[in-house]
Amino acid sequence: MNTTSISTPPTNIALSPRIRLLSIGLSLVTVMSVTRLWTGFDNLTSSGTIGAALRLTVPIMLAGLAGLWAERVGILNIGIEGMMILGTWFGAFGAWKYGPWIGFLFAIFGGALGGLIHAVATIRFNIDQVISGVVMNLLAFFGVRYLSELVFVGQPQGGISQSPPQSSAIPKVDVPFLAGGPVGSSSTPDALGWLEERGWFLIADLAGMTRGLMSGLSLASLIALLLIPLSAWVLWRTSFGLRLRSSGEAPEAAESLGVNVIRVRYVGLLISGGFAGLGGGFLSIISSSYYRQGQTAGRGFIGLATMIFGNWRPSGILGGAAVFGYSEGIKLVAGGSITGLFLFIFFVSALVGLISLLRRQMRRGTTGIGMSVIALIAYLTVDEVPESLTQSLPYVITLIVLATASQRLRPPAKAGVPYRPGGAH
Repeated sequence: MNTTSISTPPTNIALSPRIRLLSIGLSLVTVMSVTRLWTGFDNLTSSGTIGAALRLTVPIMLAGLAGLWAERVGILNIGIEGMMILGTWFGAFGAWKYGPWIGFLFAIFGGALGGLIHAVATIRFNIDQVISGVVMNLLAFFGVRYLSELVFVGQPQGGISQSPPQSSAIPKVDVPFLAGGPVGSSSTPDALGWLEERGWFLIADLAGMTRGLMSGLSLASLIALLLIPLSAWVLWRTSFGLRLRSSGEAPEAAESLGVNVIRVRYVGLLISGGFAGLGGGFLSIISSSYYRQGQTAGRGFIGLATMIFGNWRPSGILGGAAVFGYSEGIKLVAGGSITGLFLFIFFVSALVGLISLLRRQMRRGTTGIGMSVIALIAYLTVDEVPESLTQSLPYVITLIVLATASQRLRPPAKAGVPYRPGGAH
């Protein structure tokens, strides 16, 4: 007797990463829109906030990419902060003497020089990678101060802690018709600005956030953002990227297949330093028009945190950097009047907590519920946030997001592990 089996389609359909990411993004914007209408806190999704967030995101993102390229070849780069410091000084010097675009080349050179020093110390002399990174930070800080005394002291508006202003600036553009940018000598409508001013639910928020990315856009920011897909393509779609990643995952196996692990690690750290230097140059050339001591303000370490949050992936690094950039941007735009942000944090934390509890993720769920309670109490009792607390807000929000990240972290297997040629034999 023949039996016919009837196959039933699976009932659980897993969403693709892109669809899931789009769903999360739309959910966050919806919560933002509800919060804005409830509290009148228009800066939550305003074009001014998003524009400021973009400018503040780029240096953190570049620092995160610096950490990514270093750890993918198996080297811990605690010296990103120092390489960024070198980038701020060399970038400002180049922009002062030759213009901003040449300044960026100088910044990349300065950061790569720091990467080379770190590479020689850790690869050639096998110095502990953490110690080498700390020394790199100290060397950069005191080194650029000495260089400033030699070069900037006595120059107009220059000094031991500040460079003269750059000779020119990189132009900023507004997209025609969408953000009111001109076409030739003719002006065009600002369609997104008009929609933002209407204040309609969700539509005004999407318009404001989109306009923030299209108004006052620096070409340097656009080029920097393109480094995210470029890094992903090089690392995961090219033979060079395969050799580089194998040097951080299984260097002995890579060597047995003919990969020159030492050379690849040198190249990886040079690229890492170049990214860090570019981030420093962005601070001294785009965020301001000169070098100033302390300009990096710990962004190299925040970049390392975003690398971990992003699970050693370029797209994840961009997301982590955007969290910091947004919180910093809203602080700059709104000042101490950010109590509406507490209500937004309440909604998001409560939603994350409830979903986690339903999935039996008890630790993350209780953390989310606890954060939502704290945020609600702050919203109901605080009228204006003191300036001292406002200054620390971006760091607090970034740490909270990193601490509650749900992904399973998987660093490169041999990151931080010393390697000697011939280890495969």
